[in-house]
Amino acid sequence: MTREEGVKQQNPAIVKDITLDDLMPGDVTVQVKYTTINYKDALAITGKSPILRTYPMIPGIDLAGEVVSSQSDKFKPGDKVLLNGFGVGETHMGAFSGMARLKSEWLIPQPEGLSGWQAMAIGTAGYTAMLCVMALERAGLTPSDGPILVTGANGGVGSVAISVLSKLGFHVIASTGRASEEPYLKRLGAKEIIDRNELSLPGRPLGKERWAGAVDSVGSFTLANVLSQTRYGGSVACCGLAQGMDLPGSVAPFILRGVTLHGIDSVMAPIERRIEAYRRLVSDLDKDLLTEVATEIGFDDIIGKAEELLAGKVRGRLVVTMS
Repeated sequence: MTREEGVKQQNPAIVKDITLDDLMPGDVTVQVKYTTINYKDALAITGKSPILRTYPMIPGIDLAGEVVSSQSDKFKPGDKVLLNGFGVGETHMGAFSGMARLKSEWLIPQPEGLSGWQAMAIGTAGYTAMLCVMALERAGLTPSDGPILVTGANGGVGSVAISVLSKLGFHVIASTGRASEEPYLKRLGAKEIIDRNELSLPGRPLGKERWAGAVDSVGSFTLANVLSQTRYGGSVACCGLAQGMDLPGSVAPFILRGVTLHGIDSVMAPIERRIEAYRRLVSDLDKDLLTEVATEIGFDDIIGKAEELLAGKVRGRLVVTMS
């Protein structure tokens, strides 16, 4: 199969032994201690979406590990490091290899006060959630402005966003399709639970003003309805497309209510912003809740759990312990 055919077909994953010689170029080699299965990883593993940009490819967009060799003056053997995104697992072989050869400019030091396991319980989803919170703060939102809605509440982004926003004093409304998860969401700090069906179907250009802001990881009709029901001068941070990439809405919330939509990119975000996001997570996330948010699995569980994640059967985060 040619590279182009492989990328186009997006075949389901297979497990295969490789050596260090099979890894891609980079100036730092890291032994992966922990990684995760993100939504993007699950799409790549199952072959259900054209995530991979080259073929063959090893998924795994997150990792926490230890430097084993370095040609960079930024890191030395023994340093603990984190990686989220930068095309790793899409265009550059990712964390599921167990050993990863990477560019030093993609790595950040593992923050003090955060273990490797905790960092992966947060992972790209939680780090993205923190970027969303920071965007809402930059827009000037405070707890006194009113409730904040979190869509996709049971997912990794939603779970961390609820926990952080709640600790910061916001009244959090959680939107979920799983009513049975209400106790879990309330333990994270949600004050109200609404059914996602309230938002997932075509709606009016402007609806009743219900929240001052939102963190949305769903997109499509859900995001359009979130915007239409945001209060005057409110802000919405958008970071996902679980329902779809389209935005079938109206300009009415923007030009009649002055609502602001913030696009959140976690893949190529500058290193300084990543470091700040993790610093904030150390201080503003109740790390005791990570045992509620994350489930630990082994390498052999990756393919099966990827299927479950896409089927909506996974709560929160999946942390993969590598050996």
